[in-house]
Amino acid sequence: MISIQNVSKSFISKTLFEKASLQINFGDRFAIVGPNGSGKSTFFKIIAGECEPDGGSIQIKRGTTYGYLAQEIDITTKTALETALSRVDDPDPRTEAEAKQILAGLGFNNSTFTRPVNELSGGWAMRAELASLLLMKPDMLLLDEPTNHLDLSSVEWLKDWLSEFAGAIAVVSHDRDFINHVCRAIVSLERKTIKIYTGDYENYVTQSASERERLIARWKDQQEEIEHLNEFVRRNRARMSTAARAQSALKRLDRMELIEPPATGPEVAINFPRPEKSGQRVITLKSVSKYYGTLSVYDKLDFELERGQKLALAGKNGAGKSTLIKLLAGVIEPDEGERIAGLNVTCGYYSQRRSEMLDPKKTVLAEAMHSGRSHSDLFIRTLLGAFLFRGDDVFKKTAVLSGGEKSRLALAKILLNPPNLLLLDEPTTHLDIPSVEALVRALQSYDGTLCFISHDVYFINSVANGILHTLNGKLTMYPGNYDYFKSRVGENTEGEPEQSAPPDAPIAAPEPPKPAPVPQRKITKGDAAKLMKSLEKLITEQEKLEAEMAQPQAYVDYQKAAELSARLGDITKTISETELKILESEAA
Repeated sequence: MISIQNVSKSFISKTLFEKASLQINFGDRFAIVGPNGSGKSTFFKIIAGECEPDGGSIQIKRGTTYGYLAQEIDITTKTALETALSRVDDPDPRTEAEAKQILAGLGFNNSTFTRPVNELSGGWAMRAELASLLLMKPDMLLLDEPTNHLDLSSVEWLKDWLSEFAGAIAVVSHDRDFINHVCRAIVSLERKTIKIYTGDYENYVTQSASERERLIARWKDQQEEIEHLNEFVRRNRARMSTAARAQSALKRLDRMELIEPPATGPEVAINFPRPEKSGQRVITLKSVSKYYGTLSVYDKLDFELERGQKLALAGKNGAGKSTLIKLLAGVIEPDEGERIAGLNVTCGYYSQRRSEMLDPKKTVLAEAMHSGRSHSDLFIRTLLGAFLFRGDDVFKKTAVLSGGEKSRLALAKILLNPPNLLLLDEPTTHLDIPSVEALVRALQSYDGTLCFISHDVYFINSVANGILHTLNGKLTMYPGNYDYFKSRVGENTEGEPEQSAPPDAPIAAPEPPKPAPVPQRKITKGDAAKLMKSLEKLITEQEKLEAEMAQPQAYVDYQKAAELSARLGDITKTISETELKILESEAA
């Protein structure tokens, strides 16, 4: 269908491809991967005819149609529905109904079908453009980061839609779960050429790591041989008896095809400083209500975020996930009720608006160095490298950074001086896969409390120890990761649990524990010492239970999972009561 032969492309002094070739047939499903700047988006533009290669050829079978979703699009004044129908000739009522179904799957509703796209955010404009490509049903879809502006439920819908798509698919994505669900092979842009790996992303990682080890071994062997030949020439070229042999060795060196070693970037292994420990109750929302005009998002909501929880928010678009994060962060005030911060709680909130807090006169490096905690230059440069600020990029002024670069820098600043409560709204959107991995490792070892929104299933499964589902202004807690959450509610992750769900599901979010009764007598120092020992034992048992519940096998038996959750809830409540008594003893 599409034959790419010996394509080369360079920009100024940087060569992206040299004689890269790829054959794309109807029904193929590729994920295009490679480090930042390797040319993934440029490769798509060459296929789509928006960028000319410096050499080579691209042959497209006559009549082949393709749809290309770029990372940046022109904003139109058409409505969302008109945009979705823009690639269809003479749409009929049936086509319009299908367009509405696709738009709904991507998060639109009846009130936004007829809204002009230029009145919506850039993310919604991208969704409308994606809808038009899906409705078009071309022979091939070229999708450059299609999940960047989708919420979790829309990503789930898109995965299912693409699974049923008959044509070829090539996708650039940092979402490993999305890649594994949609694609059957990995096309890696490496060492200025293209290499294909069949199977999923994990298989690609394993195969490419083995190949890298073999290449390094071959390169080392060749370097030893070169050193040996050069030494032989140095010793023998001046002597008549061995000059011919030395000349032969020189010719052998000239004819040798040098092995290029694999590129070596900094190994990202970041150990974040441990934040100060907070009390067991981190943030309490008490009878909180929040309205937007006549729309009630939450009505008399009671919720308690507890120390050590790492919760991912799930729910359909518009269910109030970002609103909840902002309420927990204190960024917005509730219309009714109150937000109560716990003992020693320091909060870090990440959203797109964090980028506005950067000083436009400072460089990236200077901004990072003013994070509020002293770090070595090496540590800061390594962290910035994990967030794609490498080499001279750290000397760019923040004023010239793109929106994505500003977001990454804002996230890096938070992690340079982590508070004991992190509230993150889509932290992986502008990261490549290695950077997502670095963030996963950092958050896995993070000692504080975490609540986040993400559309990346791999990221959620790797980091979260609980899923907080928001539906119709109510919150339901599920222990474990996203896969376990889906097993409890079925495929319909936007609605109520299916009837086939186990009878003990779901596990409701516990009501905030009632305050311990005020002691009738003054607590002595001896009592306080006993309470501290008791608290230490409780915390040890809590950590043991949390570790057990972090293992996937803990959720094979639903009844056991429920018992573990109940036990953890009891211990957590007791810890809160004990801490309160200790505080009372200190105040006495």
